[in-house]
Amino acid sequence: MRKDVRMTPIKSKLEDILLMITWGKMSNQYFGRSASWIYNKMNGRDGNGGEGSFTEKELIILKGALVDFADRIRKCADTL
Repeated sequence: MRKDVRMTPIKSKLEDILLMITWGKMSNQYFGRSASWIYNKMNGRDGNGGEGSFTEKELIILKGALVDFADRIRKCADTL
C-alpha cells in the first residue's frame, strides 16, 4: 500500500461542492484535525511546504465522510 496518494489535488475533484461544505468542521469531526490540515491535504501540501496529499486510509475516511454527509442531506430533504 502506498503511503501517499500522488495525483491531481483532491480539490479539483471536489470543485462542484467545494464552497458548500464547511471543511473545517468535517475535518474535525471525521479526522480529528484542523481546517488548515484538510485544506493543505486538498491542495496536495503536507503543511510544511512540501508535497503531501491524502494517504489511502485518509481517502477512505474522506469518501465515507462525504457519503455520510450526502445521506444526512437526503434524510433532511425527505422530511420536507
